Amino acid sequence: MSELSDSKVQELLGDFLKSYKTQSGSLKYIERISQMFPIGQKSLIVDHDDLQEFDVNIANMLIQKPDFALKLFNEAAYESIRAENVSYAETYRKDITIRLRHLSLRLELRKVLAKYLGELISVAGIVVRTSELRPMAVKAAFKCPKGHITIVEQSELILRKPKECQDCDERKFFELDQKRTVFSDYQEIRLQELPEELPPGQLPQMCDVSLFGDLVDIARPGDHVTVNGILRAHPETTRGSEQLRFFRSRIEANFVEQIGKEEEQIQLTKEDEAIIRDIASQPGAYDRLIESIAPAIHGITTQKEAILLQIVGSPQRHLSDGTALRGDINMLLVGDPGTAKSELLKYVSRIAPRAVYTSGKGSTAAGLTAAVVKEKSGIMMLEAGAVVLADLGIACIDEFDKMRTEDRNALHECMEQQTCSVAKGGIVATLNARTSILAAANPIFGKYDPYHNITENVSLPIPLLTRFDLIFIMRDVPDRSIDEQVARHILETHRKGSFVKTPPIDYDLLRKYIIFVRHTEPVLTKEAEDKIIEYYLKMRNLGEESMITVTPRQLEALVRLATARARLMLKDQVSEDDALRAVSLVERMLTTVGVDVKTGKVDVGVFHGRPLSERTLLETALDIFKSLQGSDHKPVDGKIFVDELVKTGKFKVEEGQRMLQTLHRSGQIYEVNSGQYRKL
Repeated sequence: MSELSDSKVQELLGDFLKSYKTQSGSLKYIERISQMFPIGQKSLIVDHDDLQEFDVNIANMLIQKPDFALKLFNEAAYESIRAENVSYAETYRKDITIRLRHLSLRLELRKVLAKYLGELISVAGIVVRTSELRPMAVKAAFKCPKGHITIVEQSELILRKPKECQDCDERKFFELDQKRTVFSDYQEIRLQELPEELPPGQLPQMCDVSLFGDLVDIARPGDHVTVNGILRAHPETTRGSEQLRFFRSRIEANFVEQIGKEEEQIQLTKEDEAIIRDIASQPGAYDRLIESIAPAIHGITTQKEAILLQIVGSPQRHLSDGTALRGDINMLLVGDPGTAKSELLKYVSRIAPRAVYTSGKGSTAAGLTAAVVKEKSGIMMLEAGAVVLADLGIACIDEFDKMRTEDRNALHECMEQQTCSVAKGGIVATLNARTSILAAANPIFGKYDPYHNITENVSLPIPLLTRFDLIFIMRDVPDRSIDEQVARHILETHRKGSFVKTPPIDYDLLRKYIIFVRHTEPVLTKEAEDKIIEYYLKMRNLGEESMITVTPRQLEALVRLATARARLMLKDQVSEDDALRAVSLVERMLTTVGVDVKTGKVDVGVFHGRPLSERTLLETALDIFKSLQGSDHKPVDGKIFVDELVKTGKFKVEEGQRMLQTLHRSGQIYEVNSGQYRKL
């Protein structure tokens, strides 16, 4: 190709645009050019594989010498557009750009080495930071003291001044003429290595990407993108006037495309689809799918069923007024040490189409949601946290109870509104966090105490606790037969070095199955609605009037679970059977977590911290305090108050003392003298 002149290369590229035809015989790029005019598009997207089919040498030149070849390609595009629409071509003469997609070679971020400098490369990653938009000088016009103008092409980040005036001998004093300078929109983003490409124990590699013109604002933190661009090297830092030997790689983007994780990792073939449909149509398919989840862990079938439905999820619905109905299922596992909670979370982070695993102890509010960071250059960058990076996937948060309260509180908005709002450093932004939360926590007492309610066992704020659709207790209760089964399962796994029992659906096929079914959007049938309403009304009528029963939040959880099961079975409609399985799962949860330990009855008030039995005792205690205080509001002696509580027969001495402390801590009474209390 070296013997070809610039004009010959440009002519070949022009021929490609004018003559390349699709299999149906239509002129592919002439059609694309004609579609540019109505929408004011300035970029022409060219598929690199088409170029390889047309002329391999030209295609290779674009990869190896992109600065030279793209300049000629832009000229060829201008000529082709001019042939179709002269006025349009002249109006956007300086902005017409060729953007190449579908490059044959895609590099992993950690394999972007020095040998690729100056070449056109393709990388995929997660956007973790985005900067504000700024104008950048592309052609800078400088004015000398005598008024002469010198134009300098800019390719580096540092503004380059002319060495001398082209019309006089001036070499020092130049002033930028902004009116004659050509500017382009500029934005900087930072790509981080995809989790599945990250070797164990390694720090994820990152790379800065420069976006120009119509590429700006195309990606937000948390997006998975493919970037095609030219690899550049920029000085890391300078000491005085000396430049260091170290450089930082940066990609000058030519094309940016958002991708779903399914597309970037697994391609489903027609054979895969046929196998998946065959599995879904078989009797007992649901139980086989549950059995295939985390086969290394023995038992816990209910939790595995819930996790399977959480991974599949329910489609998010959008109403005409902009209201979004959450489809993601949030789940909390509370359990004794050694009950495989962390192993379940790790498994979900591997099997789910998009997932981020983090441990609560090492996570901050900014690390979970989003942060604003100031770069050395002074540019403010918006940086995504775990729940934003897991957008359209699952955020697995281990050691949920070990997090600081202020950090954990940052999740309130993410769990219900599915967004993450940031107002820091002059940046006010709302990022998508359409994420399912799978959290694991240990009980306060080390082991779960069955004689205390869930709120007394876990140090989590009640508003956060009520945002979980499903909460499961994983207890380690000694039982000889179960203990023997678990022990044999673990020992046999170690001896064989593989699963004790081969799962019905292997890991790779299960991943493909989950990816495939997530594209279906089943709708509720009348029969399913009736079953859900029947259960909801039955639970609403449970117990006395003052008891907190199920709320519309639990009703929505039932809908999400039923829809997820229909999705899993590849159905277009949510059937009565799906609704019954969802009801069964919620009932299993309520009969373990939602039972008031003092009465033995289901009372959703336990999630709100005050089951009916406790609220009744509280009302009794307040009535006694009021009667002891009298109309003149005299101070009440704490010992007398406790004695009066014991006389009712509802309290023991320890419980009466605890009630006194509870009233004092909650601010309903205050201490005026030692042991003397008065009501607010």
